[in-house]
Amino acid sequence: MSSIPSALEITRDIVRMDTRNPPGREVECAHYLGDLLSAAGIEVSFHEFAPERTSLVAVLRGEGGNGKKPLCFGGHIDVVPLGAKEWSVDPFGADIVDGKLFGRGTTDMKAGISAFVHVALKLAAEEKRGEADMVMAICAGEETGCEGSYHLAEIGALGEAGAIVIAEPTSNYPILGHKGALWLKVETEGITSHGSMPEHGDNALYKAARSVTKLEEFDFNVMPHELLGRSTLNVGTMQGGLNLNSVPDHAEFTVDIRTLPGQDHTEIFSGLEGYLGDENKIARVVDCGGVHTPHTNPWIQEIYAVMERVLGEKIEPRGAPYFTDASALMPAYGRPPTIILGPGEMHMAHQTDEYCPVSHVEQAAEVYEILTRSWCGY
Repeated sequence: MSSIPSALEITRDIVRMDTRNPPGREVECAHYLGDLLSAAGIEVSFHEFAPERTSLVAVLRGEGGNGKKPLCFGGHIDVVPLGAKEWSVDPFGADIVDGKLFGRGTTDMKAGISAFVHVALKLAAEEKRGEADMVMAICAGEETGCEGSYHLAEIGALGEAGAIVIAEPTSNYPILGHKGALWLKVETEGITSHGSMPEHGDNALYKAARSVTKLEEFDFNVMPHELLGRSTLNVGTMQGGLNLNSVPDHAEFTVDIRTLPGQDHTEIFSGLEGYLGDENKIARVVDCGGVHTPHTNPWIQEIYAVMERVLGEKIEPRGAPYFTDASALMPAYGRPPTIILGPGEMHMAHQTDEYCPVSHVEQAAEVYEILTRSWCGY
């Protein structure tokens, strides 16, 4: 490789690639990043969980010898749709205005991906290699339930890791964990009849309404988490019936459950089946577990020390409201210590006129280099 592109240059390149999910089509972005890494001598493998839904795993090999498992950087290259509100900038233009890089995916989370890819390219160009490996899990399909990262775990493509950095937007502030997401679709069935003769039918909407009302009183019966608070449940949508003057024979609603690390989703699911009763057919839509690493972990304390120097402030334990690919990567790697730390501001994720401060991108690359050199022994 004649010259190493900066983290900002890589970010601008991949923001210009439309990876909106749905439909995804992360293949172009994945191969762009994979080709960059491969040209630098880094091992790259591509993995599709559906046509054009491409993830990649890249490994910068160390010399070995210290017995240390690799440091893994993880994140996703799909982005959410643009929304109904008109943008004031080209959402795929990657324009820089007043120190801000604008575009869909700048904050969530192509800047984070680009920062650790830049670090890998930089370290690969050095004559001396580290002792431990640096692994990068760059995933498709995170926005709709971590499909790419779960696929990598299922097919055994991830290898090993002794620690994980998830490059989601945190304004480069270290975050210790996040809640899980268990999204459900609940369906009820009935018998249709003319709306003037409801006694001849069986109203599926009434059944659904009874269940929705019952869920308002649902109690998880678990203590709040020290950082993440309580488990929550929300009924988000409800549909039923085909026309005004017929008894509906089908209804459905969706449930968004946010769980705490350690809560068993299978137990919650079976508990809800019993709680709602046989009138309801429940199916999982998204199933991503929560994650948390105690701030007392020695590696976390090392990160705190680094970030206090970089940010110039005391670091306090914090959690994130969103879920990440850590839901799949952390259990796949045997639950090593995991930190969420990346460029971009949380509140800009999924927003119209999404942007990432340019300074965040540069700072993230600096931090990732410090963490990689320390872990891998450069």
